[in-house]
Amino acid sequence: MIAAFSLLGVLAILVAIYRKYSTVSLDDVPGPQPESFLLGNMRELLQSGASEADFRWQRQFGGVVKFKGPLGENRLMISDPKALQYLTHSSVYHYTKSNGFRKAIGRILNGVGLVAAEGDVHRRQRKVMLPAFGGPESKALFPVFRSISQDLVSRWQELLGSTEKGSAVVNIPRWLSRATLDAIGEAAFDYKFGALSEEDSELKRAYNNIVMTLFGLPSTPRIVVEAISEWLPTKPLVWLFQKLPFRRFARLREASRASIHTAARLVEEKGQALLEGKGSKDVMSLLVQANASENQKARLTDEELYAEMRIILFAGHETTSNSLTWMLWELAKNPKIQTRLRDEIRATETAIRTRGATEFSLADIESMHYLQAFLKEGLRFHPAISSMFRVAIQDDIVPLSKPLRLKSGKVVGELAIPEGTSIVMSVAAYNRDKSLWGEDADVFNPDRWLDGEGTHRKDISVGVVGNLMTFSSGVRSCIGWRFAMTEMQTFLVDLVNNFEIAIAYPEKTVRREGSGLVFPVVVGEEAEGVQLPLRISVAARE
Repeated sequence: MIAAFSLLGVLAILVAIYRKYSTVSLDDVPGPQPESFLLGNMRELLQSGASEADFRWQRQFGGVVKFKGPLGENRLMISDPKALQYLTHSSVYHYTKSNGFRKAIGRILNGVGLVAAEGDVHRRQRKVMLPAFGGPESKALFPVFRSISQDLVSRWQELLGSTEKGSAVVNIPRWLSRATLDAIGEAAFDYKFGALSEEDSELKRAYNNIVMTLFGLPSTPRIVVEAISEWLPTKPLVWLFQKLPFRRFARLREASRASIHTAARLVEEKGQALLEGKGSKDVMSLLVQANASENQKARLTDEELYAEMRIILFAGHETTSNSLTWMLWELAKNPKIQTRLRDEIRATETAIRTRGATEFSLADIESMHYLQAFLKEGLRFHPAISSMFRVAIQDDIVPLSKPLRLKSGKVVGELAIPEGTSIVMSVAAYNRDKSLWGEDADVFNPDRWLDGEGTHRKDISVGVVGNLMTFSSGVRSCIGWRFAMTEMQTFLVDLVNNFEIAIAYPEKTVRREGSGLVFPVVVGEEAEGVQLPLRISVAARE
């Protein structure tokens, strides 16, 4: 095992030297000073707390920042709108997912599905999957999301009924992760995981706190290993990670096995149901039905189908849970925003009863202007995925929305990027760009979406929702974004309508943590894993 690591390290150093002296230089691009040749700026980037380095570098250097990877390698962080548009639209397949650690982890956890695919394979997979995630299909799942959100409400009400205090402290991400797992189970697979009802399952055990294991702030040795691994082919790393005895890789393998078993069982059940003429409208049934096509270009391989199911299982519940967690955090910190949102929900509820109905429809929910503003601001301020990693597979010229002053004093409107350059597309920094979102971009302010501040820059179209990068952009944008939007606003309406949400422990500090996926931890209690304790109580009615 040591010999394998040594060989990989030597190969990585040789690749780094070759790249440094055989490509166009980025040395003239401004950026922070590295702490050392070995580590570059990687510790500042990955150990400062989620996106803190992104924000700091953007304020100091602008939308294009050169920073140092290990062994003196030049890398780029990009948050410039026009550059991001180019990278995600015009030249998307010229910038592939980075090799190495992240890609190997994704391959083990999720297989060879849409997230990992490139080029023509990605085009085919997306074309097959897209119809299952369209607007009508996502809206048709509203009753499923409503049922799960009301189940969560009932369980919180039972919890409050069992205490004499009239309030209770709950770990928000734990509850929401279980609720969104149930939601993805029923909406995507027509399957009841029973996560909220505490039913035990292999998948639930495997996914418990896995985001902390996979995306927690890395140690310095891990930073070096992960960074160097980006110069290495994915297949040997996948093989190596399948063998390593460390806890992190054991958890990864456990989650992989559980998701494969679950996906295989569900595919078999759906296939049999379709043969018996019992197909339903959940996402998986639609995909299995599409996969019955004789046209090879209109179907997925069995391996790809399992991979897509695994991606939907993991990404489809953890990212939504994460986003809702941070939105409830903002409501707890901003009681006036919470009251205003609840007032709008209850005014809509009154209008529904006036017309003779008893339940919210999706149209009712989507008609609430402040709710939509709050949802977009939550997605802007707390993107679940803070950054995306790419590598240029050819030399390229990237356009910029603002002139870039190089260290030499030269001003350029576009930037030459050498083949092999590692790029961090900073979702978090783009979403806080003051030229886009106003001088108060670092303040949580839903009103920006009502007064036009959040929508005034439409000349450069980037994201699929509100021109945000939260769901990515272009053909690599999150295929389930409509699905997620319907689910999140449904949960928000039911939770805010029924509960007052407050800070549980003002003396404790909650920190945004994570390398990729951003999640909350309590400072000093990191060993407890993902935590956001909030106090809930019944929201009084007049």
